[in-house]
Amino acid sequence: MIVIADASCLITLDNIHELHLLPRLYAEICVTPEVASEVGSPLPDWVLLRSTSNQALVDKLTEDLEIGEATSIALAVETLDCILVIDEKKGRRTAISLGLEITGTFGILMRGLEAGFIDEPETILERLEQVGFRISESLRDGMKDRIH
Repeated sequence: MIVIADASCLITLDNIHELHLLPRLYAEICVTPEVASEVGSPLPDWVLLRSTSNQALVDKLTEDLEIGEATSIALAVETLDCILVIDEKKGRRTAISLGLEITGTFGILMRGLEAGFIDEPETILERLEQVGFRISESLRDGMKDRIH
């Protein structure tokens, strides 16, 4: 399956030293040039750059969303068999309304936990908190159950 990632996922996973999860869980990881620019630091070689060809959709989406989210959603619309990794609530709602399959950084981490790919799983919640990643109590409890 192809993953189209937004910047927040890449930044968060990198900040908690779990960026390696993406290529272990998915065959292909793509970002738009706009997302690559938002990340700021060089991306690993396994991240592929792809541009969307639907500028009209990007223009419409940027009325409510940041450019990285808008281009990621537009790319996902034109990519078969993909999952969009997006964390921002408004972007998630928009993606769902367009019929896209989505997950978030938390979903990636849960898959990584289930597969046994998380380095030091007992510290994952603490590491997320240290980088300012917000998690609801119910999601936090679900992750704790998987760790122990």
